Amino acid sequence: MTDQNNYDKIEKKAKNRKLIRNVIIYAFLSLWGLMVLFPFYWMILTSIKGYSAYNSEYIPKLFTLSPTLENYSEAFTAVPLGGYFLNTLIFTLCTTIIMMVVIILAAFAFSRMDFRGKNVLFALFLSLMMIPNELVIITNYVTITDLGLRNTFTGLILPSVTSVFYIYLLKENFESIPEELYKAAKVDGTSDFKYLVRVMLPISQPTLVTIVILKVIECWNSYVWPRLVTDDPDYYLVSNGIQEIRENGFGRENIPAMMAAVVVISLPLIVLFLIFRKKIMAGVSRGGTKG
Repeated sequence: MTDQNNYDKIEKKAKNRKLIRNVIIYAFLSLWGLMVLFPFYWMILTSIKGYSAYNSEYIPKLFTLSPTLENYSEAFTAVPLGGYFLNTLIFTLCTTIIMMVVIILAAFAFSRMDFRGKNVLFALFLSLMMIPNELVIITNYVTITDLGLRNTFTGLILPSVTSVFYIYLLKENFESIPEELYKAAKVDGTSDFKYLVRVMLPISQPTLVTIVILKVIECWNSYVWPRLVTDDPDYYLVSNGIQEIRENGFGRENIPAMMAAVVVISLPLIVLFLIFRKKIMAGVSRGGTKG
C-alpha cells in the first residue's frame, strides 16, 4: 500500500509539473501571438477611423465608437488603385506560370535524367544563391535597360522567371519518389514528359502548391525591382503604388486613408494564406524529408 501511495504521489507531481509547463508554454505563445497580430489590428483600426477623429487623438485609442468606410472609398478614388491591382495581377500570374514551367523542367532534369556534368552544373546553380541580391539587381537593370524593356511587363517579368531555391526544393521532392516507378514507366514505353505529368506532378502536389503560393506572395510584395524599371504610373504595381498614393494621392498626413489602402493591398495575400496554410506546411515538410 505504501508503494502504491508513493507511486500516486510521484504521478501527481509529474502531472502538476506537466500542467505548469503547458500553462507557461501556452501563455508565452498567446503573448507572442498577440504581439504578432497587434500591428494588423492597429492597421485595420486606423483604417476605419475618420481623419478628424484620428488627428484629435492625443493618445491613440485601441478602439473606435464611430467606424467609417470613407477611407476605403478615398483609397480607390484618389489614385488608380484598381489599375495597380490589375498590373500586379498580370505580373504575378505571368511570372508564376513561366517560373513553374522552368523550375519543373529543371528539377526533373536534375533529379531523373543522366547527362554529362549534371552534378557540376547543379553545384554551380546552388552557388548562385551565394551572390547578394543587390549585385543581381544591378546586372538585371543594366540588361533590361540595354534591351529597351523599361516600363514594360516583359522587363518586369523576365528577371523573376526562375529561382535556384525552388529548383532545389522541387528536385529534392522529386528524388523522394521511388526510382523504380521511373524505371517501370520507361519499360512500359512512357516518355519522360508523360511520366512527369502523370506521376511526379500529382505526387508532388503539396510542394508545387507551396511554391506557387510563395511565388505569388513574393511577386505581390515585390518593390525594389518594379521601382527601378518602371517610372510610368501605367505600369505601377500595388507595392510601388503605395509611394504614389503617399505622394500624389491623399498626402502624407491622411494616415487613415493610407492604412485603408494598405489593408486593401494586403487582404488578398492574407486570404490566400488562410485558405492554403495546411498545404504550405505540408509542402515545406515534404520538401525537407527525403526517403
